[in-house]
Amino acid sequence: MATIRNLAVGLPIRNGHLLAEEGKDTVKDSAYLRAIGGGIEFGETAEVALRREFREELGMQLGNVWLLGVVENIYVHQGLPGHQIAHVFAVESSDIDSIALDAQLHILDEGSPVRWINIEQLNRPLYPEGASDLLQRWLASPMKS
Repeated sequence: MATIRNLAVGLPIRNGHLLAEEGKDTVKDSAYLRAIGGGIEFGETAEVALRREFREELGMQLGNVWLLGVVENIYVHQGLPGHQIAHVFAVESSDIDSIALDAQLHILDEGSPVRWINIEQLNRPLYPEGASDLLQRWLASPMKS
């Protein structure tokens, strides 16, 4: 049975770089970036899920988080249809700030590569779709800390 997946994802930024998961759709033969995070479990708020996902996926604690927006996507990945609603957050973390800009990390529970990407040189789509626009608005905002 097809379902709508509810997600919470975070966009760690440091020195003009975004920490993101790298992926490839082998059916479309296209590379992409994905915001770090995952599914919201029953009984969790989006923020609680975001914090849990960063602990599970990178073994890192988050500090301040700000909800940038919510995006909804209907898409095809690896030839299969998907539907998601994603809460996209800007995040701060002293754990993440300690990661060298040339570090090569991996998602702990699945092994996908994670690395810092220069925001001005993004040459692949950032998923969930709409996260890039939210990121650009956040970076241009006088309200960000």
